Amino acid sequence: MKIKEYFESHKGTGYLATADGAGRVDIAIYSRPHVHPDGTLAFGMADRLTHANLQENPYATYAFNENGYAGLRLYLKKVREETEGPMLEAIRKRANEVSVPGAGNAVKFVVYFDLVQQRPLVGS
Repeated sequence: MKIKEYFESHKGTGYLATADGAGRVDIAIYSRPHVHPDGTLAFGMADRLTHANLQENPYATYAFNENGYAGLRLYLKKVREETEGPMLEAIRKRANEVSVPGAGNAVKFVVYFDLVQQRPLVGS
């Protein structure tokens, strides 16, 4: 199953893990990624530790748990980011709809990643 179809048809909780240049790790709950036709994955981000870590180290891991032992691990590499544009506005709007009102105001960046490797949440 393709990544875009997977996220459209599965419910669960996502976690994005990053590390700074010295290897200190951070993990945060993140919504599912926006999957673009070229295969890049995009996440909206606030100006917090996850975003700061990606300025020093472009690698991240996204784990998606389907409320049990099923899900995905996505190994990612940052390729670019935006601070304005239609994708940022769409992410802000969606954040306001699915979270608390005003949540979209905290989203300052859209960070794009290439998918380096995909593995199941548990197993191989």
